[in-house]
Formats: sequence, structure tokens, C-alpha cells
Amino acid sequence: MRRLFPVTDETAARASGGSAGEDGGGAAGGALAPGGSGGVPGGPGGVPGGDLVDREWSLAELGLAYAYPEPGPGEPQPWLRANMVSTLDGAAQHDGRSQPISTATDMRIFGTLRALADVVIVGAETVRQEGYRPARARAEFAGAREAAGQGPAPAIAVISASLDLDFGLPLFTSPSVPTLILTGAAAAPDRMAAAEKAGARVVIAGDGVGVDPVRVVQALAELGHTRLLTEGGPRLLGQLVASGVLDELCLTISPMLTAGDAQRIAGGPSVAVPKRFELVSLLEEEGFLFSRYRRT
Repeated sequence: MRRLFPVTDETAARASGGSAGEDGGGAAGGALAPGGSGGVPGGPGGVPGGDLVDREWSLAELGLAYAYPEPGPGEPQPWLRANMVSTLDGAAQHDGRSQPISTATDMRIFGTLRALADVVIVGAETVRQEGYRPARARAEFAGAREAAGQGPAPAIAVISASLDLDFGLPLFTSPSVPTLILTGAAAAPDRMAAAEKAGARVVIAGDGVGVDPVRVVQALAELGHTRLLTEGGPRLLGQLVASGVLDELCLTISPMLTAGDAQRIAGGPSVAVPKRFELVSLLEEEGFLFSRYRRT
């Protein structure tokens, strides 16, 4: 994996051992992956500002590269990031699942993002299609989570209006921390009762049948969950984008073309004015790009 932020002509020159520019400007002047943007200070591998050599990053390095922003004074504010994958032609899935367009490194980053989060937010349809299981505790992150005041593993929070879920799945019957279900106040009482009987915790985050994304973030923060991660699916991500609560997008760009009619990473109605995000880091391995954007 190499750090490629920003992508410039000097990137290729440094990676091949050539000159990185002789005028002291541009990337040679330190424009690559500033530590203040969430990158590894000084860059892994001793390269100022970035690592231009293909190698496997350690989980500790990935943890630093994807660290949540440090909380300011006062009460910690929630920070919601999304993690998605897309092909070159915009498909977020192939045959209804994201795994065929992913890669082993993408899954390492997926696991790292989960290990940094307090809670993972996911839509009910994604739970059904992807066969979601409870997040597992990872020994490599145990010390960091304990130091941050986190439990051994993040909770999974399922967004569902109908609560049409199989409560016999391990996600509900055997998680290390109880699974949360966020729904509206008008959801079917018998389904809420069935969820609670299975061991899930039902959280009301809307006045009707469905949820209000703003209230989802507020409700999770009130439970002490401020490091928020969503893994979609596209309809849920579209709702979060439209409501203006998304702070960060971690997007893997897969070097594949699928054609077909697969969904994009975000669906639903368009926003009145396109949302502008800024690039804060970009990694590359075997043609896969691992980007990280924050709201401006």
C-alpha cells in the first residue's frame, strides 16, 4: 500500500527512486498527507508526509491513519463516517453484495474502521443481504479501545422501520454487546417486543414509522456513542447525506467495471445543492484506491 495524497507527478518519481522535484515546491515541499489531516505524522516508513513504497501497513498504522478527530473541550460531539466501496462505473454491489468488488486490504480497512468505532450503523436490507454478524473483539485494538473508554467491540445499530428481521440470527442472539435497533415511534409494537425478547435494545429515533437521521445521531450520542460508523446500504447512506449528518466518507474505489443496474453507494432523492467534501488522504494498492473525504 502506498500513500498518494495528493496525487502528483512527484508521487511516481519518488516511488521509482527518482527526483521529487528540485525547486522545493509542490509535493517535494511537504504537501503529501499532512499529519493534521488524520494521516500518520511523518508518514509510515520514515518518508516525510507519506509512504510511497508498496508494502503492507500494520493494523497500528491503519488505526492512526483512520483515527477519529480528537474531541474538543466540553462534551464529545458525535462524528459520523461512512465506509463504502464502488467500482469505476459506480456500482456499489455485484449480484446484490459488496464482497465481489472488494479486496483483502479493503477488508483490513473495514475491520480497522470497525475497531475504532463505538457503534456501526447499518440498514435492515443490508443486514439481510450481507448476512450481518456481530462485530468481534480484536486483540490488536484491545488496549487502544480500553484507553479510549470503549468496550471490547462496537455495537451494531440496525435501522429498520418494519423490524422485519430474523431475530434468531447471531447478530441478535449472541453479540458481545447488545445489538441496537433504531426505529420510529409508530413501529409495530409486536415487532418491537420480539426484538427486545431476542436481546436487542430498541431505540426510538423518529415520530412516525421510520427514523429521522438527525435523531439517530442524537440518540446514539445520548447512549455514549460518539464515534459513529455506517456501512450503508445505499438507501441509508442517501438519507444520511440528504439530512446533512454525514461528516466523513471512506470510499474504496475498485478497479473493476460491472455495467448492469447495480445501485450507487448512495440512493434516494437528490439534495438541493451538491454536498462538497475535501480529500484528506488517499492510499493505493494494486489499483484499488482507498480515499478519505471530510465535509468542508
